[in-house]
Amino acid sequence: MPKLTLIPPHDHRHHLLLLLLISATNAAPATTNHKRFKEAPQLYNSPTCPSIDTDDMCSDQAVHVAMTLDSAYLRGSMAAILSILQHSSCPQNILFHFIASATANHGHLHRRISRSFPSQLFKIYLYDSKAASGHISTSIRSALDCPLNYARNYLPNLLPHCLGRVIYLDSDLILVDDIAKLAATPLGDSSVLAAPEYCNANFTSYFTPTFWSSPSLSLTLSGRRRKACYFNTGVMVIDLQRWRAGDYTRKIVEWMELQKRMRIYELGSLPPFLLVFAGNIAPVDHRWNQHGLGGDNYRGLCRDLHPGPASLLHWSGKGKPWVRLDANRPCPLDALWAPYDLLQTTSALES
Repeated sequence: MPKLTLIPPHDHRHHLLLLLLISATNAAPATTNHKRFKEAPQLYNSPTCPSIDTDDMCSDQAVHVAMTLDSAYLRGSMAAILSILQHSSCPQNILFHFIASATANHGHLHRRISRSFPSQLFKIYLYDSKAASGHISTSIRSALDCPLNYARNYLPNLLPHCLGRVIYLDSDLILVDDIAKLAATPLGDSSVLAAPEYCNANFTSYFTPTFWSSPSLSLTLSGRRRKACYFNTGVMVIDLQRWRAGDYTRKIVEWMELQKRMRIYELGSLPPFLLVFAGNIAPVDHRWNQHGLGGDNYRGLCRDLHPGPASLLHWSGKGKPWVRLDANRPCPLDALWAPYDLLQTTSALES
């Protein structure tokens, strides 16, 4: 509470001072409640880990992780980073490549990451979303229309050309297994990416009747050598060199442009990936994407884990664990996310 200095009533300045004191008192909680993140514990490599050149952001000995970074999902990103490092046998060999909007305060984001992970190797790349914005169509949930959601379409253009393989991860997930296992996923002779596939999912629901009623469009999926199956783009192992060689960014953008002319899908950035890659991806065990824990895209209701083991928990859908925890309406599985939350509580800030 600011110290009050009494001024005689006849002094005209007392009105202004009282207004300033009231303003300062009301503004104090904003500083107290400003989000700050704790410093994560320092984690070290096991003796068997190979040494890497810390100046080489393209080291073949490192595990490269790409994620988008913004203020809205920063709390989720922090938890994801901590979970990756805590379960890695070689945490000092993990290099993070963060994609941030060119209009974001990337200096602020850089400081946040550096303070919580002072020894971590990472780099922030700026993404100019103007080009993508012209291709984005409205979807069933406004959060899916954020231009940063489409940054994964342009990863090979944003990341260094010397970088060969990268794991792309969403910000609303945690790992409970060593990411090196996921990084070692074989891509075969020609696959551009690997991801868990879900062949029992109803493909029809991802595209509009306009799409399915057009023989030329529907043949895109039905005419493939291997059955086209649904996969979630929040967890992907990507060969950037093959992506560039196949000019896949252009192919994705072409579908987005068609969507602007005739509505062929409803769900954000996912359908173009399905149209380009489904049926041509390398398989990954389902344990590496226990997705859908955020419920559906409308209500975000609680869900259970899929049957089987879990190496990665993914709160895809409307409900995010940090939002539900703050609202005192958590789902049971949100308790698995909470230990990785680095947000500093108000009581800790005031102590």
